[in-house]
Amino acid sequence: MSAMDTEENPQAAAAPPPPNASVLPAVQSSDGRIPRRSRTSLGGPGRRLFPGPRRPLGPRRSPVSRRAVDLSAVAGCVVLGGVFVLLPDRGGESGPPALGPAGRAVAAVGAGAPAALPDLAVLIGEREAHLRAHPQDDESWAVLGSAYVERGLRTADSADYPKAEQALRTSLKARPDGNVPALTGLAALGNARHDFRAAKKWGEQAVRLAPRRWTAHAALLDAYRGLGDEKGVARALAKVRKLRSGAAVRVRAGVVFRDRGWREDAAAALADAAALARTPAERAACLYRVGELAWERGEPGESLRYFDAALAADPDHHPSLASRGRSLVALGRTSDALRAYQGALARQPAPEYALELGELYESLGLRPAARAQYDLLRARVKQAGLGGVNDERVLGLFEADHGDPGAAVRRLTAEFKRHGSPENADALGWALHRAGESEAGLKRVEAAVKKGPRSALFFYHRGEIERELGRYGAARRHLNEALRINPYFSPLGAAAARDALDALGDPPEGGPAEVYPPYPIPLSERTPTRPPKPKPKPKPSPRPTQSA
Repeated sequence: MSAMDTEENPQAAAAPPPPNASVLPAVQSSDGRIPRRSRTSLGGPGRRLFPGPRRPLGPRRSPVSRRAVDLSAVAGCVVLGGVFVLLPDRGGESGPPALGPAGRAVAAVGAGAPAALPDLAVLIGEREAHLRAHPQDDESWAVLGSAYVERGLRTADSADYPKAEQALRTSLKARPDGNVPALTGLAALGNARHDFRAAKKWGEQAVRLAPRRWTAHAALLDAYRGLGDEKGVARALAKVRKLRSGAAVRVRAGVVFRDRGWREDAAAALADAAALARTPAERAACLYRVGELAWERGEPGESLRYFDAALAADPDHHPSLASRGRSLVALGRTSDALRAYQGALARQPAPEYALELGELYESLGLRPAARAQYDLLRARVKQAGLGGVNDERVLGLFEADHGDPGAAVRRLTAEFKRHGSPENADALGWALHRAGESEAGLKRVEAAVKKGPRSALFFYHRGEIERELGRYGAARRHLNEALRINPYFSPLGAAAARDALDALGDPPEGGPAEVYPPYPIPLSERTPTRPPKPKPKPKPSPRPTQSA
């Protein structure tokens, strides 16, 4: 997340939960999982996390232990990442004063939460004006750089990232020693650009200087995820959960649990995050994550409900609009899905949205429209690259299926060496298969299935490669598994999986005749399992005695 942060307030950590909040016993295993006894009440596969009528979600209390958020700082001033937002004294009135747009943006990002786009725009304008008069203010440069990162993430506008880098490096130049906000901002920038090595470097520097600054550990956690460093992720998550509570931390925990295949734990953590969210933008981001988890479970109706709720909370949450299109496709509402995708691309032209829409057009037989989206994808990747964004995985997957598989292998081999995540391993394995190197590809995809999340796409790739190699039993098993996980995972891939299963047919009945005979053998014909005991020899009759 962004660099704007403050040290954890010990008094806030010790504050009691609100009187109307139920408290869950603090029972967690050593690996951080929520025990089954605690998880069952929080939802899981097949259970709606927010039961009741399907309508926009209202406020909900979470059945988890809560630490009260310290708002005393807001009553006088907000100190986040070195930014001071001075607020007037209210003459003894109860409750904190209302923050303006810039203050809300600083408070949100400083709390590790998404900021509303209008608030970000005001904050950026104010900081730019301030820095024209005070160009040596290292704290304001760090705030401005972090705000650029957040806006670039929200809008998929890579033009914000060079501005962010310049602002953050200017902050470091003005204060080279101990500038944790700038270092954390550079780590967040690396994550936003998918340059996870750089994010790790800056994040580790920030953590060394400020080991109790939770947002530095959070940025480092994101970097470790991108690198596929499971041990690093576990360490960073444990540290973040020790230093902080709240929606932002539970979202990260839910994402990590999802990566590990712990779906019930992920559902519980994300549901709690949505209940704990304090702003519409933060609530939308949490609901989006819950919806994504429902989608991955193959529940398009449930996922659509969460995406709609996210958009009701924050109409500017464009990822929910694109994901809404995906759910609508699965529900057979193709026209609505096309409108959702087109709206998402108009507001946030991310390459992955263009790929999804292009494949939807292709599945409908609209090849010219599909080619137009594929051209847009290439243009967006090129434009994002000018801002330092690494979209090699999206471009590699596109080339493997719709372009040059050899080029995909070259791209994804280099990307996997940089960032060895399960997602990159799967993409490389699929590209190798498409380029005619199925044996090498299978090894990569098997590693992705073993280490990564429970993904229908991973199992589909594995099953198709095994089918190519003549391993029909394994292929049948893994293709079926892909459709069990999510029968709607891709408009092209799901249809291809069904076609492959039809071509494979049913497994042959029975087995080898000598192992599984077609009918029971009569008892009289069965071979004894052990030789019969020999009959006892007759005892010799006693010899007659001779008389004298």
